[in-house]
Amino acid sequence: MTATPGAPLRLTVDELAARAGVTVRTLRFYATKGLLPPPELGPRRVGLYGPLHLERLELIEELQRQGLTLAAIERYLAQLPGDISSLDLAIHRALVASWAPESEEELTWAQLERRAGRALTDPDVDRLVAMGALHRTEDAEVFRIEPGLLPLGIRIVDVPIPLETLIATRAVVRHHSQATAHDLQHLFLETVWKPYRESNPAPADLERMKELTDQIQPMLVQALVTAFQRSLAEELARGATRPGPAD
Repeated sequence: MTATPGAPLRLTVDELAARAGVTVRTLRFYATKGLLPPPELGPRRVGLYGPLHLERLELIEELQRQGLTLAAIERYLAQLPGDISSLDLAIHRALVASWAPESEEELTWAQLERRAGRALTDPDVDRLVAMGALHRTEDAEVFRIEPGLLPLGIRIVDVPIPLETLIATRAVVRHHSQATAHDLQHLFLETVWKPYRESNPAPADLERMKELTDQIQPMLVQALVTAFQRSLAEELARGATRPGPAD
């Protein structure tokens, strides 16, 4: 069952397993643990799965990559709203992945198409690269992927935004995120780490400080996302009240 751009995603259990890179047995195990909602029943009572199932599986994969146990993943998913959308799940995954080390996972073109659930053209790949979801390698048929961005990139690869705009958008985001990261690091080093190290802490205390720093990082990510969303909403509201060229 091949997905058609713009058509609702409907996958059999075998197709879902192939897209998610897991076994059918694993899917059924997740279902018994309540990690996956039940499928819709299609013709001849065949179970059909959609974007919500795929995004939940990708979120589970990312949580496992972060080192969470199955019990911890169950608790994490149980805290999500019951009516959460597949897009919200993809955003959750991107946030979880944002503090993971860069993935060394590489996919061939054929593997990438299986992950996407559709054939990909050269322009499609160019757009995914422009979004930062893919990185080219010396082999034109092999790509290094960004696990947190790839699912989102595939969702919007058909959105009619010029390639030049995607490239410029990525450059703007990268520029400002690097500046923000630099300022935050400088602030933290000068006001927290430097005084702490000058107090001659014991080795155990120093290790504890590193753990606390790691725990602060997710809060910073969420704070940055929230601030960006609010700023974008305010900018859009101001743009809506500005006079147009003809006014």
